[in-house]
Amino acid sequence: MGKSMLGRSIPGDSALHLLDARIKFLAAIILMVAILSIQDPIIMAVFLIWTMMLMVLSKIRITTILRSVRPLVFIILFAVILHLVTVKGHILFHIGPIAISKEGLYTGAMTAMRLILMVINTSLLLTLTTMPLAIADALESLLSPLRYLRFPVHEFAMMMSIALRFVPILMDESAKIMKAQSSRGADYDTGGPIRRARGLVSILVPLFISSFRRADDLAIAMDARCYQGEKGRTRLYTAKLYPKDIVFLVLVVFLLAFAFVGPKVLGGFF
Repeated sequence: MGKSMLGRSIPGDSALHLLDARIKFLAAIILMVAILSIQDPIIMAVFLIWTMMLMVLSKIRITTILRSVRPLVFIILFAVILHLVTVKGHILFHIGPIAISKEGLYTGAMTAMRLILMVINTSLLLTLTTMPLAIADALESLLSPLRYLRFPVHEFAMMMSIALRFVPILMDESAKIMKAQSSRGADYDTGGPIRRARGLVSILVPLFISSFRRADDLAIAMDARCYQGEKGRTRLYTAKLYPKDIVFLVLVVFLLAFAFVGPKVLGGFF
């Protein structure tokens, strides 16, 4: 848990760090749609090159970036195995009663690449290179038209910001509790499923108590600073768009168009 990058941001001065948070938020959504719609391996290769360029621009170690994929390894493996088993076609070989087809291998590999690229791109644009407060401000700015529908935009953005901040804190806290309980002889990782579930009570109870205590301390701190919601609040830094932000968004929109139109264009050449 302590090695997970979920909810953690890495400060820096790279080109990716300096992009406007609103642009990165929109780019992450557009890239998710584009990557999930890829059907051609050549287009997948283009997006792979794009992802590698983002990794270089971020100036973050590759091992750190790849750690963001770790929480989804089980889902990726499950998706690949599901395609291998269910997709019919030209049989390559058999594993017992299961027939592995060429089409199943292809769709499984494409699905795995889609999930990996989607996680890496969203992690680079949001959690790794953008501070939680910047994400909350960007979300509030993008959702500001909903104020006319009486939607509590500021409160929603504040809630998201607090949740993002608490994810790494709670993960570190759970790791400390697990070590403390292990030193006291607690047994929560051996035996059958029922025994493990009972053993996890010794971890979950103190974790919930610690979470409620932190939430109470946060509420007292916000009340002591006279926090009353959006009314009367100003910002220390005002977000401003620069030409580099517009250029980056245009590139992302071009990639989205290429993901949909690319197969037809490539089909005309080959």
